[in-house]
Amino acid sequence: MACPAGGEDEARAFYGAGLGLTEVPKPPELAGRGGCWFRGYGAGGEVAAEIHVGVEDPFAPARKAHPAVVTDDVAELESTAARLEAAGFTVDWSERRTFTGYERFHTRDGAGNRVEMLAPAPDAVVGASA
Repeated sequence: MACPAGGEDEARAFYGAGLGLTEVPKPPELAGRGGCWFRGYGAGGEVAAEIHVGVEDPFAPARKAHPAVVTDDVAELESTAARLEAAGFTVDWSERRTFTGYERFHTRDGAGNRVEMLAPAPDAVVGASA
């Protein structure tokens, strides 16, 4: 993901506080470039996701291409949406049930990049063939 110069605090608000990811230090040889890194952990402590936010100049937010972050269940999806909204981020549920086997919402991080959040639908067996 990209952000403009000085956009790290907005990235922390979204990916850290909003999505609940843990900020991790960038390797020393990359730290001078700006940006920040975030990691999500599974129930067993294993790394489940990592998002690297880098500074781009000139910057333009990703409007269509986006990461999709999968949560464990719809309850977690809804609590993530509530955290984001409480932090001032817009959550769009208009496509909630338009992806077979999942429920989802779209949002934008502090730099305007599109992000999709999804969870297996409670009545679906994800990955099963018909």
